[in-house]
Amino acid sequence: MSQHSILVVGCGSIGERHLRCFQATARATVTACEQNPALLQRMADTYRVPGVADWQAAVRSGQPTAVVICTPAPLHVPIAGAALAAGMHVLIEKPLSHSLAGVEELLAAHARSQRQAAVAYVLHVFPFLAEAQAFLARGELGPVRQVSVLSGQPFHLLRPAYAQTYYRDRRTGGGAIQDALTHSANWIESVLGPTESVLCDCAHLALPDVEVEDTVHVSARHRDGVLASYALNQFQHPNETSFQLNCVAGSLRIELHAQRWGVFRAGDAGWTWHDARVADRDAHFIAQANAFLDQIEGRPPRLCSLEAAAHTLRFNLAALASAASGTRVNCASLHA
Repeated sequence: MSQHSILVVGCGSIGERHLRCFQATARATVTACEQNPALLQRMADTYRVPGVADWQAAVRSGQPTAVVICTPAPLHVPIAGAALAAGMHVLIEKPLSHSLAGVEELLAAHARSQRQAAVAYVLHVFPFLAEAQAFLARGELGPVRQVSVLSGQPFHLLRPAYAQTYYRDRRTGGGAIQDALTHSANWIESVLGPTESVLCDCAHLALPDVEVEDTVHVSARHRDGVLASYALNQFQHPNETSFQLNCVAGSLRIELHAQRWGVFRAGDAGWTWHDARVADRDAHFIAQANAFLDQIEGRPPRLCSLEAAAHTLRFNLAALASAASGTRVNCASLHA
């Protein structure tokens, strides 16, 4: 018999992925929660799981061990708060929210709850990123002094229904900053610490049927004067993302599209590459599900904490505020 009972709230594309990947761990029974009757029936038929339409009733029932929250961003905080209050663990899809409203209260509720909580920034379980981060932590290259992130993908081909989803509106977590760039920013913050300030420019340049930004350039500043730059678009045809972290004694480069990381030490003639491939995209999400179940069972956390996700939320909001004002925005200055 499975030890855990997982309620997946919201069964759009990412909710469906969480549902099947928790199911694939063979460590949990899964229940689908979805307001759209046709979508709920498809989940029940495809994955042979029970389905409910009302997340509040499901949480009040006290039956789930944990709730995986895959709704649009404005519902993340209230659902998480209700689940923690009911004694359940929570895994929240990124971003943590679309605003700071209720975030401090959620952090306090989590601290009181003695339950586990994490945010599903899935890069934290990518094997090659874990290897690269462990290498950096050993200090062979010295501290990171500057970071460059370059990313792009044909979003309209990968997610053809994007214009009918949360993506079409910033108020529901849409746009390139909250949807795509937030992944890179969160992982870079896991290396450098919270972002202190950002200067951002963004625009809608190519994606049809939406008006939110599909292209973003950000200059970010971290503690000790460390600088990071991000350039991202969601319309180029190569689906490629690279991180380069430059240190005094060498550089480390990560190529997400090639699932590898490399080192170029001072005096080297070229890059030394290390591959850490997985079979398919679901492998990362199965690893994330297992990491969350491990955390519930008392093993050391490997996923993004609520506190770290709150810092990345400030990055997102500061980037949006900077793009609107044309000025650099201090992340700590933002208020709910």
